[in-house]
Amino acid sequence: MEPQVYLCLVLHAHLPYVRHLEQEECLEERWLYEAINESYLPLLQVLENFVEDAIDFRLTLSLSPTLISMLTDPLLQERFISYLDKCIELAEKEVRRNKYHPQLSHLSLMYYEKFTSNKKRFEQKYHRNLVSGFKKFQDMGKVQIIICPATHGYLPLLKMNSSSVQAQIEVALHYYQNIFAQSVQGIWLPECGYYEGLDEILRSYGLRFFFLDTHGFQCANPSPKYAVYAPIYCPSGVAAFGRDQRSARRVWSSKHGYPGDSNYREFYRDLGHELDYEYIRPYIHQDVRVDTGLKYYRITGQTESKEFYHPQNALAKAREHADDFFESQLGYGLYLRQKMARSPLLVAPYDAELFGHWWYEGPEWLNFLIRRCAKQKDSLKMITPSEYLQEFPTNQVSQPAASSWGWKGFNEMWLNNSNDWIYAPLYRAGQSMESMADKFAGQNGLVRRALNQAGRELLLAQSSDWAFIIRTNTMARYATERTVTHLNRFDKLCRQIRSQTIDPGYLQSVEKINNLFPDLDFEAFRSTYNPDKPESKNK
Repeated sequence: MEPQVYLCLVLHAHLPYVRHLEQEECLEERWLYEAINESYLPLLQVLENFVEDAIDFRLTLSLSPTLISMLTDPLLQERFISYLDKCIELAEKEVRRNKYHPQLSHLSLMYYEKFTSNKKRFEQKYHRNLVSGFKKFQDMGKVQIIICPATHGYLPLLKMNSSSVQAQIEVALHYYQNIFAQSVQGIWLPECGYYEGLDEILRSYGLRFFFLDTHGFQCANPSPKYAVYAPIYCPSGVAAFGRDQRSARRVWSSKHGYPGDSNYREFYRDLGHELDYEYIRPYIHQDVRVDTGLKYYRITGQTESKEFYHPQNALAKAREHADDFFESQLGYGLYLRQKMARSPLLVAPYDAELFGHWWYEGPEWLNFLIRRCAKQKDSLKMITPSEYLQEFPTNQVSQPAASSWGWKGFNEMWLNNSNDWIYAPLYRAGQSMESMADKFAGQNGLVRRALNQAGRELLLAQSSDWAFIIRTNTMARYATERTVTHLNRFDKLCRQIRSQTIDPGYLQSVEKINNLFPDLDFEAFRSTYNPDKPESKNK
C-alpha cells in the first residue's frame, strides 16, 4: 500500500581539499578532523545501530570528491590519529582535574569515552577508511550515495568556460566509479547552483536527477502543478527535486530551528579558549587558541552566563524535536495529499556537518527521527530519489529557474565586491586549459603528467569554498592564498608545457602536494570533448 507521505532526507557531506604536505600541523586540516570526530563517525554509528536493530531506513548522502580524497588519504588518516590522541590526552587530564566537581566530572568522562571509542572504531572497524563504511550501506540498499562536481565548483559562475563545467562533472564521475565500482544516478550541484542548460550537460553524462532550492521551482516555466512536493523533469529529461522550506526552517533557522534550544550544547564555549594557556597549550594550534571539542556548557539563552550541559536533558529534547519534526511533516503531508493525485514528497536536504559538529545532538535527532519513520512507514516513509522515480516515472516537464540556496538565492554569495577579483583569472585559466587540452590531446609521458597536474590545480582554484570564505571573512587570508597559489602553479606549468621546458623536479613536488584524482585525464577539458563517447559515459 502506498504510504500517505514520502520523506527524502539528504545529507550533503563536503569539505574543501586541505592537505598540507609541507606542514606537520596545519590549522585548516582541523576542519577535516573535527568533521570526522564529531559528524562522520557518529553518523556511521547511528547507521550501524539501525542495521543491528533491523531498522529499515533510507538516506541520500552526497560525498564530494574532495572529501572522499581526504578520507582515503593515508597521510591525513595518520594525522587524524594524532589529532585524536591529543583529544584523548586532554580529556584524560580533564577527568583528573574535575574528579571532585559534581557537574564536570561526568562530562569529562563522557568526552574521554567518546574520543577513545572513536579511535577504536576508526582504526579497527573501518581500518581508517570511512568511505568504505558508507559504501557498505549503499551496497545494502539503505543509503544512496551521490556525487558532486570534482572540487565543488560553483557552476553558474564557471559556465563562461563550458569545458570547465564539463571537466568538473567528468572528473567527479570517473572518480566515483573507481571508488564505488558502480555508476552514480544523481548529483548534488554545489550550493544548489543551477542555470538553464546545465541539465543538458548532466543528461549527457547519464545523470538522472539533481536538487534545487525552493525558488528554482517557484519560478520554473511552466509553474509546477505540485510545487516542490513532486519532482519535475527538465526538457532534457533529467529530474529536479525541490527543497521543502518548512523542513529547512525547522532545522536551519537561527531563531526557530531545533539546534538553538537552550538544552543543547553550546558550540561557542570551548576549553581551548577558556583554560589557562600553559595548561591548554599542547592541545591548541601552535600559539593560536582553537576549539578542542570539549565543551561544558549548554546554550542556556541569550546570556554570557551559561549553565552546565546535561546530556540526558539534551537527549530527551532531541527525541522531542524528532517527534515534532515527524508530526509536522506528516500533518502537512496529509494536508497536501488532499490536493494531489499522489502522495507528496518532502525533500529535506542539509549539510552533513550540521549533525554532530555544529549541532552536537544532531546524530541522535536523526536516530530518533529515522526510527519513528521506520515504525510508522505506512504514514511517513523514507525514500531515495531513485526509488521515487522508479515508483513515479511520470512527472511534469518544466524548465527550472536559475537559482542557488545561498544568500539571497542566486549568485551574490560567490560574486560580490569582496571576491569578484577571482573570476577574471579563473576565466583566463579555463581558456588556457581548454586550448592546451585541444593542442596536446594524445600526448603522453611528461607532457601528459604536467597537463594532468595543471588540470588539478585549475579544479582546485575553482572551488566554491574560497569565494564563500572570502565573502564571510572567516579565513579570508587562507582562501585568498589558496586561490592565488593554485592559479600560480597552473600558470607555471602552462609556461613550461608551451615552452617545452618542463621541470621534472618541480612537477613531482607539485604532484606530491596535490595528489587527488590520480586518474585525472586532462582531455576532459577539451572544447570538442564528447561525453557521449563510450569511454566517458557514466555507465
